[in-house]
Amino acid sequence: MTELDPVPKPIDTLPLRGMADAVALEDRAGTLSYAELETRVGGLAHWLAGLGLGEGARVATWLPKTRTACLMPLAAPRAGLVHVPINPVLKRAQVAHILADSGARVLVTQAARIASLEPGDIPAGCRIVTEEELESSDMLPPSAAAPDALAAILYTSGSTGRPKGVMLSHANLWLGAISVAHYLQINSEDRVLGVLPLSFDYGQNQLFSTWTAGGRVIPLDYLTARDVVKAVERHDVTSLAGVPPLWVQLLEAEWPAETAVRLTRLTNSGGALTPRLVRGLRARFPGADLYPMYGLTEAFRSTYLDPALVDAHPESIGRAIPFAEIMVVRPDGSRAAPGEPGELVHAGPLVAQGYWRDAERTAQRFRPAPEFATSEGMAVWSGDTVVEDAAGLLRFVGRDDEMIKSAGNRISPTEIEDAVLGGGEVSEAAAFGVADERLGQAILVVARGDGSREHDLRERLRRELPSFMQPARYDWREELPRNANGKLDRAALKAEVGR
Repeated sequence: MTELDPVPKPIDTLPLRGMADAVALEDRAGTLSYAELETRVGGLAHWLAGLGLGEGARVATWLPKTRTACLMPLAAPRAGLVHVPINPVLKRAQVAHILADSGARVLVTQAARIASLEPGDIPAGCRIVTEEELESSDMLPPSAAAPDALAAILYTSGSTGRPKGVMLSHANLWLGAISVAHYLQINSEDRVLGVLPLSFDYGQNQLFSTWTAGGRVIPLDYLTARDVVKAVERHDVTSLAGVPPLWVQLLEAEWPAETAVRLTRLTNSGGALTPRLVRGLRARFPGADLYPMYGLTEAFRSTYLDPALVDAHPESIGRAIPFAEIMVVRPDGSRAAPGEPGELVHAGPLVAQGYWRDAERTAQRFRPAPEFATSEGMAVWSGDTVVEDAAGLLRFVGRDDEMIKSAGNRISPTEIEDAVLGGGEVSEAAAFGVADERLGQAILVVARGDGSREHDLRERLRRELPSFMQPARYDWREELPRNANGKLDRAALKAEVGR
């Protein structure tokens, strides 16, 4: 198990932690040992340094999971630059916004992507280069960057407006890697399949936490759940991370029994697991430890649930991860009592440095920690409502701005969704409040399916939910929209149903 060393180091020194001959990266081109990874990072950093951009200049990448995409999070900081990864599924308008907002001086991408851009998409002073140009025979040695030096800007998916850039320091990235490698108990024998976008903090940390522990990362761009099944089989994968919509797809896929048992670790973030999903994952992958987690880009990750507690507490998001102080806070700033809903507030060294060039939104989300906190400095006030039980385990209730206000009741959409999904009539659902003259808001559920079992669903919910929590209507869809990180796009659905 990785030691919990609280002293952060420059993030670009991660390759030096692995055994030189051990495999660090495996992809279509073959494998890279830790020694070769260090050589490649040093060479790419040397090439970047040769551009003469100046300390702290931003370098953007718009790539699938190529080797360059995997190495740039280390190489750019080694060269004294700031990495800005752009999700490869984003389109030209979104890419243009991120380039302009970050003030990127370089965009590393591919010829086909360059061809999709239009005049004006690339800001003045931003140079476009392809991966093939990134060649260097020299190496830049590991940096001696200060812990609080900016290393990356990760743009959120933009569910509440245009994407905003979260500023992450070397310390944020380093301590996040150490924390996750420790509590997930990643070791040098692990083979970690990377299916999440590397522009997603969850996906990028898979690189860092695995390399911290000396394990092997296998990046995968997949189209279908079957691609993931084949990759697990082909690469003898032991660890897989996902978000709830991916788990739904993977549970619907066919898994040879001998392939499913290869997985020894499953991790979830980007949305709470439902009890039904927990049961499905435990049944399909009986040899895998299941780690439900909660996180937000502004503080990387906040909580995890010990696998030993999952069956007894399937709705819990667990306790604080190492290096995080997690508090449940009343509106007046005092500590909420056990069983009392409150806002989740995260303090400690994993808290990001704020939003890039956005003082107003930074001031809204990053505020001084509550007076009773033991951590000093700024905290992230998540806007998420949680409840802590007597044993110290947290349960996600919902976002304050998503709560449904119906007939004087405040109703958690998550609670409605869990109930809808609990009987197996539908595989995915999202609940919203829509304007209603009599109730203020009525409950609408958007569900994946043909609606053939709506009668059964309504009958079951009449038995399980009080009258004020009964959905007024259902909107049946063949597919539900996803955002760039593969999560259910609640913002897009809310915009549609709100019309």
